[in-house]
Amino acid sequence: MAATRNGPLAGVRVVELAGIGPGPFAAMLLGDLGADVVRVDRPGGAGLGIDPAYDLTNRNKRSVLLDLKAEDGPARVLDLVERADILIEGFRPGVAERLGVGPRECLARNPLLVYGRMTGWGQDGPLAERAGHDIGYIAVTGTLSMIGKDGEPPVVPANLVGDYAGGSLYLVVGVLAALQHARAEGGGGQVVDAAITDGAAHLATMIHAMMAAGGWQDRRGTNLLDGGCPFYGTYETADGRHMAVGALEPRFYQEFTELLGIQDMAGARKDFARWGELRAAVAARFKTRTRAEWTAVFEGSDACVAPVLSLREAPGHPHLAARGTFVEHGGITQPAPAPRFSATPAALRRPPARPGAHGDEVARDWDVPSLRQPPPPPAPGPAPPSDTRPGTGPTGGPR
Repeated sequence: MAATRNGPLAGVRVVELAGIGPGPFAAMLLGDLGADVVRVDRPGGAGLGIDPAYDLTNRNKRSVLLDLKAEDGPARVLDLVERADILIEGFRPGVAERLGVGPRECLARNPLLVYGRMTGWGQDGPLAERAGHDIGYIAVTGTLSMIGKDGEPPVVPANLVGDYAGGSLYLVVGVLAALQHARAEGGGGQVVDAAITDGAAHLATMIHAMMAAGGWQDRRGTNLLDGGCPFYGTYETADGRHMAVGALEPRFYQEFTELLGIQDMAGARKDFARWGELRAAVAARFKTRTRAEWTAVFEGSDACVAPVLSLREAPGHPHLAARGTFVEHGGITQPAPAPRFSATPAALRRPPARPGAHGDEVARDWDVPSLRQPPPPPAPGPAPPSDTRPGTGPTGGPR
């Protein structure tokens, strides 16, 4: 089968009501996979306060500028909704309804629409109306409690676990599953309630299983996969950098201890009482050479050891460079679309959409009345707080 450069979601139309955080990332992922994503920006902006040219979560999208508080604002959004397959919004519960673009209005206009809702706490429950961010969502689900060293405070994993893993990715799975249902015989549109708390809890399913079976302690830094194990963790090198070790299986562990030069300590693997001694020996050995030297030692082995690279270093790693894991587009080095498809490969087609830049183009392509509005004056930062601004902030969820 001949490959095309349109992506597997070519022909799918997405309306994104502008926000920041996991909603835009989910829409970016759909755009990376070939969907035609139209972001509805509002006068005054809803971004991170950075130059829109660098907001990579708005790549592979087009932008129109509409004021949902204007008299004709909701009607113009509904014109787009009528022709869309998916809508994504990240307002606090009830805000979209008050603006006239809630599920009732949208599904009345387009009964096959998948209406994706991205929040931190979800559409109902005692905390649904409360402000929040990624850190709070992963805190109450128990996920944050697992990350860090024993006896020390939990370590914040940026906003990756909540916003993007528990939020964006679950929203994308949800809207694509609902789209499959909508297109099936007898199917129809529906609302997808994607809450970061639900997703972050779901991510820990295997850990809950291990805990139920007695194979996981409910405290961080004491288990096989949380840094409690001396052959699954990170170690400082002579130059102050770090190596990551994941030598779990016995044959990989044997190769690790041989290349590290601690064969005499290998037997401590099965003796929990000696794990402290084993950890000290591993740490001492790694401190004898630089990260580059240890990388060379483990190169080509199955010891499951890798250098810990910075964000700026990662694109230069030989394996990632060979696969094109990072690409340069529009003068910005950035992660390439993922995953990969043999027949419908995804691609970077457009740089980050500047607010309101595509009104005429979208109106023509989607066959809707003019969407052109004069661009707002430049703003120094995010719009001031209001009850109707999108509910997913830089670290997600209702603000």
